[in-house]
Amino acid sequence: MVVPLEAVLAELAGEEVDAVLIGGDAVAGPQPAETLTLLRALELPTHWIRGNGERALGPDAADAVMGGQEAEAALRFTASQLSEDDQRFLVQLPETLRLDLDGLGETLFCHASPRNDLDIITPQTPDSRFGTLLEGVAERVVVAGHTHVQDDRTVDGVRWINPGSVGMPYEGEVAAFWAVLGADVEFRRTPFDTERSVGVLLASDWPEAQSFVEENVRAAVPREEAITLFEQIAAERGER
Repeated sequence: MVVPLEAVLAELAGEEVDAVLIGGDAVAGPQPAETLTLLRALELPTHWIRGNGERALGPDAADAVMGGQEAEAALRFTASQLSEDDQRFLVQLPETLRLDLDGLGETLFCHASPRNDLDIITPQTPDSRFGTLLEGVAERVVVAGHTHVQDDRTVDGVRWINPGSVGMPYEGEVAAFWAVLGADVEFRRTPFDTERSVGVLLASDWPEAQSFVEENVRAAVPREEAITLFEQIAAERGER
């Protein structure tokens, strides 16, 4: 989503940061190519990891996207807006990345979990689940996304952080959600021009435009509602 991304990048310009990390599922939405262009134009060092949305653009796409025909139509739209070189770049991104952050130390970045790009972890995920999720992980800090809900918790000595989502957050507010990592974790909430965002969405050929406007721009998905739904899906998958 270009409009909320532009708002975050404008705020980021006033920060003293060393690098930017993009945690996957970066180009889904009405403007895939424009979003990719914005991110590639960043002057700061930029690190990328692959989410299930990027994986869905390649040959290993069978289980990468949930949601049936609507999700498949949205994926076809995304692919149609990107060149073959762009798709190849996104598909070949690393699944995980390790960085040594001032203050936090050695930190592992992943999209959903260190195991894969589909695991569901929310603030209500039982502590007992993390033994499986963190098996073989040496880092004491893990940063993951996927569920679009900000979280900061410590389980068995490992700090688990979810920075949220810029383009499709589930926080009960219409804004872009992200985080600054360093001496500690600073969650951010950045407002953006919602009417401009509505115009961009409805002017696109994105098949989810109308529903997204009604559910995510003119309204906001309540945080607890999203967490409850994710936990139900995790239980149905046998992850709980």
